Amino acid sequence: MKNHAVFDQIDLQLDTPADCANKLLSGEVDLGLVPVAIIPQLAESHIITDCCIGADGAVETVCLFSEVPLDEIEEVILDYQSRTSVQLVQLLAEKHWKIAPKWKQADDNFIQDIKGKTAGVVIGDRAFPLRDKFSIVKDLAEEWKSLTGLPFVFACWVSNKPLNAVFVSEFQEALNFGLNNKKESIAFLANGDKETLERYVEKVISYKLDDKKRQAMKLFHDWLSKSL
Repeated sequence: MKNHAVFDQIDLQLDTPADCANKLLSGEVDLGLVPVAIIPQLAESHIITDCCIGADGAVETVCLFSEVPLDEIEEVILDYQSRTSVQLVQLLAEKHWKIAPKWKQADDNFIQDIKGKTAGVVIGDRAFPLRDKFSIVKDLAEEWKSLTGLPFVFACWVSNKPLNAVFVSEFQEALNFGLNNKKESIAFLANGDKETLERYVEKVISYKLDDKKRQAMKLFHDWLSKSL
């Protein structure tokens, strides 16, 4: 977006997924890359692009971590940065793992409390170093695919009102420009392990909001409406 003319038409704000959701729900912003779990909560919603943050199998950065097997977990701490992921783990617990732990909202330092029979959902870069520290690591996108046979959509571009068609077209162009220039984006953004970031962006995240992902999103919303 920063290298496309559409950037002059927007006020770009970079936030956690949960904050993006809150801003769109409150009307503070008109458009956001938001957790798909909030779409049914919007009075009006429009998915304006065919780009998303999804995974067809393991996503690596949205995981349940535990020191004990699933059937021994008594409590799960839910990452405060997420909305879709915390609802996804509750659906998986009910429909896939057949467990009923106590759910607890996380505080800022919750990762240190993941021990014993207390598990935790961690999203984002913070999940990478934890994958080798816990005996039980359940990748939520991988578990979803195991349950449903479908990919999973964590976030997509949603507006809370109709947007100008010309702007929408230019916005899609800007996203396509980024997706067609991933290596340049990585070089611009990388500030650590460039090799890991390149593999993650190129091989792990699935960006196309295709028919299967839309089917998965509908199933997710249907199950949420009946279960949570």
